[in-house]
Amino acid sequence: MSGIAPRTAPDRPTDALPTGEEVVQELPWRWSVQGRIFLIGGLGFMFDAWDVALNGVMIPLLREEWALSKGDAAWIGTANLIGMGVGAFVWGTVADRIGRRTAFTATLLMFSLFTIAGALTDSLLWFVAFRFLAGVGLGGTVPVDYALVSEFTPQRLRGRVLTAMDGWWPIGAALCGVVSAWLLSTWGDWRLPLLAMVLPALLVFVVRLGVPESPFFLMSRGREAEARRVVDDMVRRTGAAERPYAMPPVTVEPVGGVGGFLASLGQQLVDVWRAGPRITAIAWALFCTIMLSYYLALQWMPQFLIEAGYEQSRAFVMTSGMAAVGLLGVIVSALLVDLTGRRWLLGVTGVVAAALLVVLAAVMGVPGAALPLVLAFGFVIQVSIPALYTYVTELYPTGLRASGFGWASAASRVAAGVGPLVFVGVLQPALGLAGAFAVTGGLVLVAVIAMLLGAPETRSVALDEQLPGIQH
Repeated sequence: MSGIAPRTAPDRPTDALPTGEEVVQELPWRWSVQGRIFLIGGLGFMFDAWDVALNGVMIPLLREEWALSKGDAAWIGTANLIGMGVGAFVWGTVADRIGRRTAFTATLLMFSLFTIAGALTDSLLWFVAFRFLAGVGLGGTVPVDYALVSEFTPQRLRGRVLTAMDGWWPIGAALCGVVSAWLLSTWGDWRLPLLAMVLPALLVFVVRLGVPESPFFLMSRGREAEARRVVDDMVRRTGAAERPYAMPPVTVEPVGGVGGFLASLGQQLVDVWRAGPRITAIAWALFCTIMLSYYLALQWMPQFLIEAGYEQSRAFVMTSGMAAVGLLGVIVSALLVDLTGRRWLLGVTGVVAAALLVVLAAVMGVPGAALPLVLAFGFVIQVSIPALYTYVTELYPTGLRASGFGWASAASRVAAGVGPLVFVGVLQPALGLAGAFAVTGGLVLVAVIAMLLGAPETRSVALDEQLPGIQH
C-alpha cells in the first residue's frame, strides 16, 4: 500500500459540476436538518452506553440475588459485550448493504424485546442468553449512527460533530447509575433497572422511522432519483444556493437475498482488510485496548469499590460520577480534535487514562484519593474515545465506512467481553488490581505507538479522498 498517494482533494476543472457528495459536505449547518440527525443518532448511542453501564449494576445485584461467584457473574457483562460485538459487524455490514436508515431503525427494536425477556427470567443461563441477544441488537447503534451522522455532516464540522456524538455516552452511563440507584432504593427489585430503559428506547425507534436515507449510500448504489430528492431537500432546508451537480460513480453493486447477505458479510471483512491491512490492524488494536480499559472500569468499578469497603449505593453513585464527568471530556475533545489532530489527542489521552487506572487501583481504599481519580479517569477517557471514533470513521471510504467501523467496534466488544474473564480470573489474583490494570495499560501504549508510526492523520480531509494505506 505504500505506493498509494496521500489523500488530497481531487483537481476538478473550473467548469465541471460538483458531485452530490461535495454538495452535501459543503452545506451550512442547520439544527433542523443535520442537527436533527445528530440528535436522533445520539439518542441511540445513549442507550448503548446505558446498557453497557447496566452490566455494572447487574453484576453485584445478581451476585447477591443468585449467590454467584465472581467468575459466573463475569458472564453477565461478557455475554452482553460479545453480543454487541456480533451486532457491530452484522449491523455495520447490513448498513453498507441495505442502507443506514433501515439498519438504524431495527437495532433498538431488537434490543428492547430481548431486554424485556431478560427481566422476566430467574435463570442465569437464560439471562445471559437474553443479554447476548439484546447486545446483538444494540451493538449496531454505534457503527450505524456514526456512519449516518458523518454522511450528513458538513466537512468543515465533521470532526467536532462526530466527537460531540460521544457526549451521549456519559449521559446514558450516568443516567443508568442514577436511575438504577433510585429504583433500587425505592423498590429494591433488580428487574426495574432493566425495564426502565425499554420504553424510551421504543420511543426513539418510532422517531427513527422519520430519518431519511443517507445520500452517500444512495449515490454509491446508483439510486440517483432518491439521492437527488434527499440532497435537494437538504439544500432547500439549509437555505443554501441551488446549483447543478453530478452523481458520483456507482461504487458498490447491491447483493440480494439471505445468501447474498451472508456472502457479503464475509466479503465485507475481506474487503476491510484488503483495503488497508496495516490501517485495519491499527484501528482494531486501538479499539480493543482503549475500550477494554474503559469497559473494565465502567462494568467492574462498582464491584471493585464494594470489595474495597464502599457501600453499594455509594459505589453506584461514584461510577455514575465517573460517567457524568465524561461529558466535560467530550466537550474538550470536540474543541481539540481539529486543533491537535486526531492521532495526538487520541494517543496522549489514551495512555494517560490507562495510567490513571493503575494509580486508582493502588489507592482504591482511600476515599479522599479514590474519588478524584475516578472522576479524572472518567474525564480523560472521554477525551480519548470520541477522538478514536472520529478517527476510525474517517479512515474508510463510503462503501466500507459502516462495516470498517463496525468490525473494529466488534473486535473491541469481544475483547472487552473476554477480557474481564482473564482480568478477574487470572490477572487480578496473580498481580493484584494495580498490576492487572498495568497490563491493560501496556497494551494501550503498544497500540498508540503503532498508530503514531503507521497510520495517517485524517484532519482537514474530505470523506472519500485517498489516504495512504487505504485502497478505494
